[in-house]
Order: sequence, then structure tokens, then C-alpha cells
Amino acid sequence: MRTGSVPYVGLAVAFLLASVIAGAALAPGRSAAQAAPPKAAVSEAHYVGSATCGTCHQEIYARWSKTRMANVVRDPKEHPDAIIPDLSKPNALVTFTAKDIAFVYGSGWKQRYFHKVGKDYFPYPIQWDVTNKTWLPYHVPDVGGDWWAKFYPDPKGDNSGRPTGPLCDGCHSVNYDIKTQAVAEWNVGCEACHGPGSAHAAHPAAANVVNPGRQDYVSANDTCIRCHSQGQPLGNPIAGKYYDWPVGYQAGLKLSDFWKLEDHKLGELTFTHYPDGTAHKNRMQGNDFIQSLMYARGVTCFSCHDPHGTQNEAMLKKPASEVCLTCHSPNGRNGPRAASIEAHTHHAAGSAGDQCVACHMPKIEQTVAKVNVASHTFRFVPPAQTDKLGVPNACNVCHTDKTTAWATAAIATWADRSPWRMNP
Repeated sequence: MRTGSVPYVGLAVAFLLASVIAGAALAPGRSAAQAAPPKAAVSEAHYVGSATCGTCHQEIYARWSKTRMANVVRDPKEHPDAIIPDLSKPNALVTFTAKDIAFVYGSGWKQRYFHKVGKDYFPYPIQWDVTNKTWLPYHVPDVGGDWWAKFYPDPKGDNSGRPTGPLCDGCHSVNYDIKTQAVAEWNVGCEACHGPGSAHAAHPAAANVVNPGRQDYVSANDTCIRCHSQGQPLGNPIAGKYYDWPVGYQAGLKLSDFWKLEDHKLGELTFTHYPDGTAHKNRMQGNDFIQSLMYARGVTCFSCHDPHGTQNEAMLKKPASEVCLTCHSPNGRNGPRAASIEAHTHHAAGSAGDQCVACHMPKIEQTVAKVNVASHTFRFVPPAQTDKLGVPNACNVCHTDKTTAWATAAIATWADRSPWRMNP
């Protein structure tokens, strides 16, 4: 159900951030004991809600409360402005009214609408394409789409057989209880990333709260990967149901004890992957990122993004044109090997093609209809690889009127590019 979802969205960052902090797994002078709180501090605490955190962390709370993370699902009865399209305008696809909507989901690329039946929520079979301002059908195919579809048959095609509890809600809330279907808090609250906060709220100390910034790079990134990835719980089915989120995991625990990433066989084009292993759809930033050189060097998601919120796209710490240059510089230790950025990109300074993300984070992963989001492998895919494997390349993503042969010929004139890499 989280197909192409992820509030957060967009997660766009930089090109080849290879080694932001080539020792970032544990910063110098930081002991392992300081890196993470004792497991007892995590397991014995209970959830208190983001508002409690906000009593002390006022500035952070104020920023976070405006993010998509804090507003993944909203009750339109409390927030009438949450509904983006004008439901009063007739449309054959729209068979409900605002009063029928229990929750509005999403606001970045698409918006879906949930109604409640018993304790469960179900999405109506349409969605609003925010970019193109149009209604589209929404129904995951029974075959050839998400892995879970066959376990939730929906012969009517109206999503009435697909509750959001097992398919969505664990990532759109804090501490979703699969037995009671209750949550500690809707949306991605503070404790989704910092763990249950009662002990910390009572006696604030570094030792009794999870802080991903003090964790090793694997654990730190797992805080984000838990929901920004395509995979399955290790224990599926759980109590007779199949879940599409890591049941049982909470911040401070080991994600791989609960979750496995989607399998992929190199050379195959699938619903989830391109033949080279790059993600084929949204909400797979984690699947991409663990393949990257940045991940291997200890870079974390929050090396580039601030999950507490910024004014920049995708909650980047700096504008996309600047965030890469935090660690990369012409002829610097982390590259690029060129006298200037424009000498490296072979595009005019300040142009779209001169942006690091244009080549290293092309928008090739579908989120809704023809709207794509950025890849997170940071690999430059040469046009020749598009011909061999069918993986979209950055050149033709921008130069849509040109062929791969044209792009390959253009790159061949760039003396600073290895022909062995440009023609794999």
C-alpha cells in the first residue's frame, strides 16, 4: 500500500558524496558507549508524544511540525485545508465527499483519501496527481505489482480488501500496535526516530534517548531505511497477516533482525528494480543508498537532509546546488577531478546540467503516473548502459529530444572521461 509513497519526500541530495566523513561511523573521540543508549533504556521507556518533546526542544519542534513528516496523514475534520483538490467540482472518478474522508494521505506528489471501516482504514480507488493537478485511478494490480497484492485480493477493484494497517500505517505513525491497531501518535513523530521518550522526558540525558547522530552509520541509516525501502518483515505472515513494514522494530534496535530488503537478480527489469539494481519506483531510497560509495564511506541520510525540517527542497541542509559542495570541491580529496564544477559537468555554470544532482541523481523512479523522483545510488549511468540494460541515463532524461547515440557521442568528446566507464 505504500506503493510509490513516502511523505518525505523527495529525499534529493548530492552527487557522489563519497566519504563525507570517511570515519563517520563513530566520530573521533566518541566511545561506543556514547554512541547509543543502553538497550534497557529503550525497552523500559514508553511513548509520550512529540508535543512532550516540544516543551524543551521548542525550535526543533516548531520546524518539524511544518514538515511532510509531521503531516503524512491528516484528519480533514481538524484540518480542512489538508484536501488539495476542489471536491465540489464534478468528476466521474470522485464518488465521495469531504465528510466521507477519515484521513488525507500525502501532499507532495500525490494525495490519497482513506475512509474508516471498523478499526481499519481503506484508500478510495483514486488519487490526486499534485504535479499535474488531475485525478488518477489508484489500484495496485493483483499481479505484476507490489508483492503483497496477492495476499490481499481485491476483486471489486475498489481497495476494499486492502486495509492500511498492515500495508501502510506502521510507517505513517509512531508505535502502531498490530494487536489493538492503536498508535502512540499518527505521523512520523519524534519518537519514530528517537525511540520511546518517557525516561528522557523525566530526566533528560544523552544516555536515555536514541540519537541517530551518535550511532554508527549502519544503525543511523536504518532509522530512515526502515520506511524508505522496499522489503518485507522477516516474520511474515505475522498473526495471519502480511505486513509491508518492519513490525517490531523501533529506534535503537537492529533493523536487519526485523526486515529484509527486496531481492533482485542483476540483469532483470522488475516492478521494483532496473536491471543494474537501481530502484524502479519511489520509496526505495534505502535500497539505492546502501549500494552507494557514500554509504560505504559512512555517510548518513542526515549528512544531507535535516529530518527536523528546513526551507530547502526535500529538507536538505543546503540547497541542492550547494549541499554536495559541503564535501566535494574541484580537485579536492573527494573530487571531482577537474579545475571547476563546470569543467567537470561540461555544462555552463548555473545551468540545470551543471547541478550535481542532474547527473548523479536523475529523476527516474516513478512515484505517480509520469512523475518521477531522484535515484539515490549516486552512480552516473552512461547512455551506453541504457542501450545495453535499459536503465535510464541522466543525459536523455534532460535531452529528451536526443538519442542515446547522440549522448554517447557527446560524452566521447570529454577528454576527462574514461572510455572504459562510459562504454561499460
